[in-house]
Amino acid sequence: MADPDGETHSIISGGAQQGPVLMGRDFRDVHIGDVVQAATAPVALAQLPTLVAGFTGRNAELAQITALLDPAGDAGAVVVSAVAGLAGVGKTALAVQAAHAARQAGWFPGGILFIDLHGYDDAPVQPSQALDALLRALGVAAEHIPPGAEQRAGLYRSALAQIGDPVLIIADNASAEAQVRPLLPGPGPHRVVVTSRHTLAGLAARLLDVTVLDDDAAVALLNAALREARPGDDRIVGDRVGAGRLAEICGGLPLALQITAALLKADPSRTAGDLAEEFADEVRRLEALHYDDGSGTSAPSVAAAFDLSYRRLDGAAARVFRLLPVNPGPDVSTAAAAVLADLPVSEVRRVLGQLFRAHLVEVGAGAMGRWRMHDLLRVYASQLSDAEAEADKQGQARDRLLGYYLDTTWAANAHERALPGTPVPEDFTSQDDALAWLDAERPSLVAAVAMAATTGREQIAMRLPIYLAAYFHRRRRFDDELATTMISRDAARRLGDKENEATALTTLGSALRNMRRFEEAISACQDAAAIFRETSNRRGEGDAMINLGAALWELSRFDGAMTVLQDAVAIFRETGDRHREGVALDKLGSALQGVGRFEEAITAHQDAAAIYRETGDRHGGGSTLNHLGLALREVGRREEAITAHLGAAEIFRETGDRHREGIALNHLGLALREAGRVEEAITVHQDAVAIFRETGDRHYEGIALGNLEADQNAHQT
Repeated sequence: MADPDGETHSIISGGAQQGPVLMGRDFRDVHIGDVVQAATAPVALAQLPTLVAGFTGRNAELAQITALLDPAGDAGAVVVSAVAGLAGVGKTALAVQAAHAARQAGWFPGGILFIDLHGYDDAPVQPSQALDALLRALGVAAEHIPPGAEQRAGLYRSALAQIGDPVLIIADNASAEAQVRPLLPGPGPHRVVVTSRHTLAGLAARLLDVTVLDDDAAVALLNAALREARPGDDRIVGDRVGAGRLAEICGGLPLALQITAALLKADPSRTAGDLAEEFADEVRRLEALHYDDGSGTSAPSVAAAFDLSYRRLDGAAARVFRLLPVNPGPDVSTAAAAVLADLPVSEVRRVLGQLFRAHLVEVGAGAMGRWRMHDLLRVYASQLSDAEAEADKQGQARDRLLGYYLDTTWAANAHERALPGTPVPEDFTSQDDALAWLDAERPSLVAAVAMAATTGREQIAMRLPIYLAAYFHRRRRFDDELATTMISRDAARRLGDKENEATALTTLGSALRNMRRFEEAISACQDAAAIFRETSNRRGEGDAMINLGAALWELSRFDGAMTVLQDAVAIFRETGDRHREGVALDKLGSALQGVGRFEEAITAHQDAAAIYRETGDRHGGGSTLNHLGLALREVGRREEAITAHLGAAEIFRETGDRHREGIALNHLGLALREAGRVEEAITVHQDAVAIFRETGDRHYEGIALGNLEADQNAHQT
């Protein structure tokens, strides 16, 4: 039975995927031949961040955590060490240090996972989102990840259970027990370390409260940080009194000490005593900005350290610092920061370097040219931003940023769906370049949609999700697609924009279908088609009906699917849209296979393939050839099926889609075996196994290995 690839969201086409078969258990009854189509899921089991410079003074806490992680100890099967303390006190550094020690001891050959839960952000990572990220890191293909948090938690525990070697999970920056509990593995050798500003007493965990450093350790931290930059820098050891005063004024808080060290490194002529005098003045002036840890007057003042560093900035750097929190995502690119500040990129890059040296921004995870703030620094900067909103023209900065995200996403979307020879915007050099930008900006773009809606920028709230739909589909980010498209639909309704409401509903139907909420998908697509008919938008109506047909197909309502897909074909023939006609024909062929009308299905797929050749859509043509091969096998035309699957594999190889190439090879191997060409089938399935190993898809590697074993058994007989 063929898979109806190519469903639409607004006017954009994409591939539909099949449900997973995991650990020998069928999650759905829908197969493509003897295998199931899936997306690539790379394995990411080496996520441990680098060590923090100047780590010191934590010998007792480090020994306590490493003892819990030691597999030779008598701890339970799952150890949760809840590391709690003041923001900036070094909880993450301690957890990372312990993890490095454990890794060097060889205790976690299964890998180390690290996830920042952003527990104190305005939009903390929800358990469902965290599980999605962890499952992907464990190599679970995207389409295997169920929509619900409970189902994801079960799959997560199952995936970990299949890893025989111990895995360490670090859940950083949690705000509550409920945020962490779903991330705990089931019985087995795995370990968990959780960091939080709160003591998570509700967890069945060994609790470890991390306090500030004593004076000796604080001075050692300052000395280590300065000597890392300049090995001969003796300002700390040469001025013990001044260094001691610095340690006392900073309250032993590692973050404040790191900022202090940065100020000293930035000005080699300044002594520890000189800076201590400046700190004393600033601390008195910033008494209101402190963190109450219950210790009264001895409570460390994070805000004082932030303010000292902030007031060292020149006017341009201070303004950029205040505007950075306007970006709603967890980090910001240099280009977006330039838009916020309305400055040339080269100037903003210089300013961000200054902020980085002052420890007021950090390099974002995973990519150069991206910047983030520590959570309390972001709160501090947000307060400054609000206080100076009028002077900084904060509203205009927000408008510039949202406009930048909208325009650049439009350009990226144009690259993604452009057929060969179609003019594309010059913002990107290639489709890969556009996808890389979308990958990096995805969290900010999702947050930007919500920000646009909550700040009354309805046009952007309506249009940005429409431009993101194809990308979300390609990356199988259906949670993001659903959330943003609902905002788009609601914004369109507030604006009275029927056309864009229907476009959003079409995309919403696609997202719901991929999340297996089929009845809701059908309703959304029907509503979209009705609005498009009302507004006489025939192309939009055809797109909605393609998605409607796909949703009906998922529920095995093949007769209904055939009816609406035949109507879609007629609409695109009427409007002269050859490419969309090809998409509709390919889906119609899948519906015809569903009712056993294989000869008609073959004709539909052949017609679709011809249209894809005509329009230059190589990738779409590859999908159609795969579906054609399935229909040909059903009627015993095995040699023709072999030719179709071989053609599909070649196309996917040429277009760089390694995972779909592996799927096509799996189909090809089955057709070869049925044709009695068993030795060739063995070679093809060996190639498929190699591809799935390369792409990190363990599930489909298992399927390919099963097919290979069947080939070998057939060869022996």
